[in-house]
Amino acid sequence: MHEDLEQQARAWLIHDPDPHTRAELTALLDPLDEDALRERFAHKLEFGTAGLRGELGAGPNRMNRVTVMRAATGLARVLGPNKHVVIGYDGRHNSDIFARDTATVLARAGLKAAILPGLLPTPVLAFAVRHLGADAGVMVTASHNPPRDNGFKVYWSDGSQIAAPVDKEISAAIDSVDLASQPLQSSSDRLTWTQLGQEIITAYLDAITALPLGTARDLTIAYTPLHGVGAATLTAAFLSAGFTAPAILEAQATPDPNFPTVVFPNPEEPGAMDLVLELAGRLGADIVLANDPDADRCAVGVALPDGRYRMLTGDEVGGLLAEYVIQHTAGDARLVATTIASSSLLAKIASAHGVRYAETLTGFKWIMKADDGRGPRTLVFGYEEALGYSAGTDAGPPVCDKDGISAALLLAGMAAQAKEEGRTLLDYLDDQARRYGLHATSQLTVRVDNPSFIEGAMARLRAAPPARLGGRAVQAIEDLNHGVGGLPPTEGLRCRLSGDARVVVRPSGTEPKLKCYLEVVIPVTGEICEARARATGDLDAIKVDISAALGL
Repeated sequence: MHEDLEQQARAWLIHDPDPHTRAELTALLDPLDEDALRERFAHKLEFGTAGLRGELGAGPNRMNRVTVMRAATGLARVLGPNKHVVIGYDGRHNSDIFARDTATVLARAGLKAAILPGLLPTPVLAFAVRHLGADAGVMVTASHNPPRDNGFKVYWSDGSQIAAPVDKEISAAIDSVDLASQPLQSSSDRLTWTQLGQEIITAYLDAITALPLGTARDLTIAYTPLHGVGAATLTAAFLSAGFTAPAILEAQATPDPNFPTVVFPNPEEPGAMDLVLELAGRLGADIVLANDPDADRCAVGVALPDGRYRMLTGDEVGGLLAEYVIQHTAGDARLVATTIASSSLLAKIASAHGVRYAETLTGFKWIMKADDGRGPRTLVFGYEEALGYSAGTDAGPPVCDKDGISAALLLAGMAAQAKEEGRTLLDYLDDQARRYGLHATSQLTVRVDNPSFIEGAMARLRAAPPARLGGRAVQAIEDLNHGVGGLPPTEGLRCRLSGDARVVVRPSGTEPKLKCYLEVVIPVTGEICEARARATGDLDAIKVDISAALGL
């Protein structure tokens, strides 16, 4: 076995133009480190979740210049000559190099390649693809993954992430690329690729500031980009929309691929918001906003009377934004959409307002293609519980992907409106709970080093499904592998519980995690605080039982 690994590694070494990964591989070959070579060469990064994502390093199971050039070659073969591709990149390690490599490979293959003007959020790239009439787009980012990761995300001509069958076509084309055919010239050799100017950023800002933001602007905001690329674009958007610029947490204000002040650069992770919450407290801010490193997600916290802050869940934000957008749009073709892992609240909001609703698999590549089968539709709002939102007007969304910058603008507009009324976003949440019932959600997330643990946990749950969870009867278990409700098959299980509760268990599509999504619905007949306390107890009890069922 080690002879084959060594042969693969030496072949890779010949064609690797990066001195850093060449040095890494040379050190593993002499003396021979079979385990390390096996990690890098026994498998390859799979082209899924709209592209590639993985740890930086040498070999086909790592993100590196050879992997990126092979991916770009595969994309070029699927698109064909003379097609136009826009490329963006964030502030992670090697993102700029990978972007230039991609442009170089595409240009050599006879395509027209253009790179965005510097480090920019992912939604700017998604916007640029459609705005420029490009045939595809590539964003070099690993979103909110750990510092050691990077990725290669592909968009199609409609500005949304690729889905079947295009993803499989590109994957097959990448697999057919001969390692020896990779170009070794420097990515600084621009050939015919071009760099776009400030005008594309201006067009993006014009589009998102045309969303229904209301007229109230009195609001104090504390903000963090979590060492990512969101600060400049978000500040420009807020000033363009007439808001005072948010106060930016200095310690996390500039792009830093090492993310030194957080364990994981994800606003959902414990501790990630601590520093900006301290800033908010010092300022007496009305709300706290955060983007993840590529600024396609948005988190919000709201000031409490005692000076502390409560972070809203993705489902709470989704419900607020959905109703706000519905109230500011019109037309029978309006559609709102969310995923099987998100709250059931959106369906009730849509029904109450006479708006169409669709449920999709997890991921925005599915949300943007959501359809209820009732003819032509205009998607005015889509969201997923992992802090991703896409909001639009009567004409649809300006960005056909999740957009943390426009979501931040909308949340600021809503919060300013609430403040003008002497209320907060928390009061709006209470209003919804009284109208639709309190839809309380929570998560159980298990990060693993060995993916086989996830396979074993899913197998245990299928082999011995629980009869009760948190004191509620398990009324049905749907195996998402078989396709549910007309959706494509996907790995996961959905347990429907008595009392309008549910649990969805699935592996993460972007990280080595097993995720459980919990929801209970509590009718509000008395005090809201009593309903929330009951919901918290019910969710905690379900969490204990599903943990046991999974063997955690």
